[in-house]
Amino acid sequence: MTEYFGAGSTADDVLSRVDLRGMRFLITGISSGIGLETARSLAAHGASIIGSLRDIAKAETAVQTIRDAARDRQGSLQLIELDLASLKSVRAASDTLIADGQRIDVIIANAGIMAPPLGRTVDGLELQFGTNHLGHFAFTNAIEPLLVDDGRLVVLSSQAHRFADIDLEDPNFEQQAYDPFLAYARSKTANILFAVGFDRRHQSRGIRAVSVMPGNSITNLPRHFSQEELQSLLETAGKARAASGIAPGVLKTIPQAAATSVWAAVAAEKEQIGGCYLEDCAIAPIEDTLNPFMDGVRSYALDPDRAEQLWSKTEDLIRAS
Repeated sequence: MTEYFGAGSTADDVLSRVDLRGMRFLITGISSGIGLETARSLAAHGASIIGSLRDIAKAETAVQTIRDAARDRQGSLQLIELDLASLKSVRAASDTLIADGQRIDVIIANAGIMAPPLGRTVDGLELQFGTNHLGHFAFTNAIEPLLVDDGRLVVLSSQAHRFADIDLEDPNFEQQAYDPFLAYARSKTANILFAVGFDRRHQSRGIRAVSVMPGNSITNLPRHFSQEELQSLLETAGKARAASGIAPGVLKTIPQAAATSVWAAVAAEKEQIGGCYLEDCAIAPIEDTLNPFMDGVRSYALDPDRAEQLWSKTEDLIRAS
């Protein structure tokens, strides 16, 4: 970590002196927002991108900026159809990649949904847990043999993990009232714990896994919030941070929000960041203050025993689906 980047850095800032020609990155959810900018920036520096989408035909226009960036710098873009809310789709996509056999240097588990009304995946799982965590868990483990020695896994999480630990007894809200934001928070904690578990399992191959808080930005992610609800959440966050004596949070641009993903994937020293939770292009400190709008990571999200419990539970759910 010889060069400093921070909250105001963009993905292109992080990659300003980097040549990625010859490297392959798999990024889930590249049709908009942080995923689109992450893919564009990497392609603009010569990377070959495998990008997953739920509907390739609908997203073809959206990803043209990635194609343009790739063409200008000798990179490439390959699209693969993937619906993380369907294990059948996960298996089909992973089977296609395994059959293709091309190695992957970095996997960026970027796709996600936030606070929708109660819904179920094709396999009957609560939609946010099933999409944000279980779908990525199944897909990443299926294609792990393609990940090169010394490769990296970057899993996008959120400050929202501070609101709630996982619930191993009732992950699908079958025994309790459904709360959209609580379900989102639990799925984001699961993302961090997945990175912890993956990192432990694959260090022997030099592979390191991290989780990332990209920063708050205006994307399509909070589309289930009304404008009034979103504004109220931002105001609540500001007041809570002020009560703890810290500066209000700042909304990032999408290029700034993509910076930590790119930093984790390329620029950071992987031996230093492995198993960690990152924010603002740095390792976040453990912060167990109950204020959910604080910066930093709750210790329960990095607990290796908790990570193992979640890993076993997730495997059980996949086998049962």
